[in-house]
Amino acid sequence: MARHPTLPLPGHGDTLTRWRRLAEIAAQDVCGIKVLEAHYDALAILTELGAPERALEGALLHAVWAAEPPDARLEFTPGVDGIGTLNGIKAWCSGADLVDAALVTAHDGDTRVLVQIMRDAPGITPVPGHWQAVGMARVESGRLSFQNVAAVQIGAAGDYLARPGFWHGGGGIAACWFGAATAIAETLRRDARAANSPHAMAHLGAIDMALSAAASLLRDTATAIDLEPDAPHATAITRVRSVVERAATDVVDRVGRALGPGPLCEDGAHAQRCADLTTFLRQSHAERDWAALGAAAQGREATWQL
Repeated sequence: MARHPTLPLPGHGDTLTRWRRLAEIAAQDVCGIKVLEAHYDALAILTELGAPERALEGALLHAVWAAEPPDARLEFTPGVDGIGTLNGIKAWCSGADLVDAALVTAHDGDTRVLVQIMRDAPGITPVPGHWQAVGMARVESGRLSFQNVAAVQIGAAGDYLARPGFWHGGGGIAACWFGAATAIAETLRRDARAANSPHAMAHLGAIDMALSAAASLLRDTATAIDLEPDAPHATAITRVRSVVERAATDVVDRVGRALGPGPLCEDGAHAQRCADLTTFLRQSHAERDWAALGAAAQGREATWQL
């Protein structure tokens, strides 16, 4: 693990430092943070679920593959000492060509379990044709086929979703979106021609409002997690993810409107960052999260007090 700097674990008193570091990396490399955020999330999961030391042995870079669309399913057959086998298809395997190990959700009968696999284990093969992305193209995230793949169960059935850290980790994703959005906003802030355009300055002002509000909410949410680490903070995490997603989407749109097609056509790093972040943002649950926030707001009293 030496090649990756250590970050504070979420809910251990310094969540904001963790999120700030994730945002800093995202501002430099959106694809890179997609892989590294999952790695850091995996380390937190292993710690929270009390994984044995062997769970980290020989693994340099981890992934977390937990998406479960209806047309892709993994079955886990337990063996001795929690070591079993996986069979089936896993979708959205981000960084499958980069990582050394992965935490993977699977089904053991009617229950859901989390297991760890080594990427080079026999029986894992890519399913061709499932990754055609332009944004995030560097992070291969297609499907893998598993045939009698050795896997180690991590925690008890249901523990992965039941732990408060499941939600805390979602805040880390919002920090990544925020960091990438700030880098895109810098393209407008540093453009010498923008100062002579009242329309560009209006867009920059709107970006400042959006990012400042998002940063404030990220700070408040990190503080709330550290003050009450055993609570999931599900509504707060859903809110901060939704606010940051809207702010980041607004930044991409406003920078484009202010500067026109030039940066998207002539600045390769900016164009790639916009494409990568646009794809990354779709990891949000969009209107489903907004509906959940609406239901939560309707069900509580004394809402929106200062």
